[in-house]
Amino acid sequence: MKGIYKLLSALVLSSLLSSCSMFGLDLQEDYPYEKSVLDPHIDKTARQYLEARGKNPVVANDTIFKWMQLGLEYAEMDLNEYEQSGRSFILLANNAIRVRNASTGVITAGMWFDFPVIEKNPNGSIRFATDGVTPVTRPANKWSDYSKETVRNYFLYLIFQGDFGFSNAKLENTTFQTLLPAGAVATKESKLGYAVTSTSPVVSPSGGRVLTYNYITGGSGFDPEGKINMKILNSDYSPLQVNDQTAVSTAGIIALNGTVHVCSTTVYPWRY
Repeated sequence: MKGIYKLLSALVLSSLLSSCSMFGLDLQEDYPYEKSVLDPHIDKTARQYLEARGKNPVVANDTIFKWMQLGLEYAEMDLNEYEQSGRSFILLANNAIRVRNASTGVITAGMWFDFPVIEKNPNGSIRFATDGVTPVTRPANKWSDYSKETVRNYFLYLIFQGDFGFSNAKLENTTFQTLLPAGAVATKESKLGYAVTSTSPVVSPSGGRVLTYNYITGGSGFDPEGKINMKILNSDYSPLQVNDQTAVSTAGIIALNGTVHVCSTTVYPWRY
C-alpha cells in the first residue's frame, strides 16, 4: 500500500508541474536580491517642489499641494521664504487642509474641519448652543473664511530654523524656532482663535495631551514663543511627529535648501 501511495503522490506532483506550464504559470526561479535605498534628494528648492506639485503641476493631476499653494496666495505669503537655506519646511498635503465627502461635499477632516468657523450673533458675540457652553460652528469652506493674518501666521509656523531629519531626530522632543513671531495671536473668526496655549506641557491625569479652548476671553491660537517640537517615534516605520500630535506622512525629503516634511493631517500650531 505504501508503494501505491508514493506512486500516486509522484503522479499528482508531476501533473501539477505540467499544469503550471500548461496554464502559463512557470515555476519560481531564484534571483539574486539587490538591496536599494530610495534617494531622498529632489534636486529642487522647497518652493520648486511645492509649486511642481501645486495647482499647475509638472506631472498631470499631481496636485498634492494645491490647497496649500492657494492658501499661501490668499495670505500673500512671500514664497521666497521657501528658497532660504538652513531651514526645515512642513508642507501640507491637501488632506491636511480639507477632506471633502465625495457625495455630500461636506468637509469632514483637515484644518478646515478641526478649526471650524465660529457662528456669531448679529451683535458680533459668539452664538452658543442651547447648553450655553458649546459654540455653534461650521467647517470652513474656503481660505477666506479665515483672516489673511491668521493664515499667513499659520504658514510661517510651518517653517523653522535648522535642518531637521532622520539623521538628527531623537525620541524626545527637539525644539526649534519657527518664522512665527513670539506673541502672535490668531483672530477670532474660528476655533483656532480660542485655543489656549502654553510654554510648558499641559497633560491630563493619564498623561495625554490636553486641548483647551476659552470661549469667554479667547486664546492665542499659536505657540506663545513661536516654537515647534519635533521627534521620532519608536514604532513601525519610525515616523516623525510634530508637537506630540501630528505624524509626518512623508519625512526627510532633501531639497536644495533644506529638509522637507509632508503632513496629511492637521498640524496644531502650538507645542502645549
